Amino acid sequence: MPRLWKIATALLALLAFAALLTFPALLRSVLGLRRADRSAEQVRRAIVPPISTPTDTREKAQLFWLSAASADTLEPNTIELDLSADPEQRAKQLITALIEKAPSQIQRTLPADAVLLQFYLLSDGTAIADFSETLETEVPSGILNEGMAVDSIVRTLGANLSNIYRLKILIRGQEAETLAGHLDLSQFFTLSAQTPPQTPAAGTATDDQPAAVSRLPAGPSRERRTAVGN
Repeated sequence: MPRLWKIATALLALLAFAALLTFPALLRSVLGLRRADRSAEQVRRAIVPPISTPTDTREKAQLFWLSAASADTLEPNTIELDLSADPEQRAKQLITALIEKAPSQIQRTLPADAVLLQFYLLSDGTAIADFSETLETEVPSGILNEGMAVDSIVRTLGANLSNIYRLKILIRGQEAETLAGHLDLSQFFTLSAQTPPQTPAAGTATDDQPAAVSRLPAGPSRERRTAVGN
């Protein structure tokens, strides 16, 4: 019996020693995962800052979702939002509301988990919207579904902003060939048929001799989208 106790004690000692050796590594691994989670969340918050600002005003806006009566039709919905006077910030707020405030699941056009990472507005009226990969992976594949998703963005921006003329959609900062296999994302989507602002190329315009102007090149309109694949 004493011999068995000695063996058991030795085994317990070995197990305790092994635990002492592995515990620090396990602890470091757990702490590392926690730090990674915090870092990822910090990065996400830095990329997607709070949408609302103290200077926003409560306004009525038109957002386009699927019609409850017809899944192949978009209809405007008037809702009240806190909107910024800054066009870029205003566009971010509108697209975020389009994602988060759909009247019902069947009227949703964009995935609930989609995130607008960045939105830029250039001086020529070109807007660039950069989305998370969820927009690409969770929009149901098919030219109709993909077209409705993009159209809802285009028509919502067009209804509430007068200085955006065309839109380019990126996925995580990169140009994507298609949205979910069909709708061509290499093109620009036209928001307005209005002529973009004229920018003098050199000198100052006079009554007798107008300065040369640079006009926004005509991008493909929504009606001229091309389908990729079958």
